[in-house]
Amino acid sequence: MNKFIMIGPQGSGKGTQSKLLAEEFGFIHISIGDIFRWNVRNHTKLGSRVTRITAEGRLVSDEIVENVVRERLELHDWRYGFVLDGFPRTPSQAMYLFENWNLDCAIYLNLDDETVRERVMSRAKVGEGSGFTKRADDNPEALQRRLAEYHDKTRPLLELFAERDLLLRVDAGGTIEEVFRSVVDGLGLKAGSTVPALVGG
Repeated sequence: MNKFIMIGPQGSGKGTQSKLLAEEFGFIHISIGDIFRWNVRNHTKLGSRVTRITAEGRLVSDEIVENVVRERLELHDWRYGFVLDGFPRTPSQAMYLFENWNLDCAIYLNLDDETVRERVMSRAKVGEGSGFTKRADDNPEALQRRLAEYHDKTRPLLELFAERDLLLRVDAGGTIEEVFRSVVDGLGLKAGSTVPALVGG
């Protein structure tokens, strides 16, 4: 069973690559953002709480996010493994995973800031099927703030995974297909296999 984490800046294709891995190898794609959005759309107690927090300009707390992740992973509906997209975002969240789950790898989709800006700011012009999603706050100033915050939070995370020899760095500057091939090769997964296994891992 393979348990992966997908990390990367906005525009790097985390969701797209996670979905491709899930489709190709039978993994379950667990997107924290999708879980929150589903709860907001369906007006659940959690959705109301998240809406209130974000409306006040605050970040959803580690405790809430960890509870959502724990409940989702404990469903154990991932026969071959899972790809966790959107978690962890802080060292404390990473420590929670280290303490409770036997992770195989953290996939870091590395993309330089200039390419991030080009991709994000062109989303309004991109057609459907591009793999990218437009955000309401996709403007240069907001993006610059998000990038600065992302780098501050991600650096210690990458160090934690690297220290444990769990970090795979992938250049996310290519096409979706090129990046996917680099991810699969880097993980040592056997393409086309219904029962994926890490080679030598």
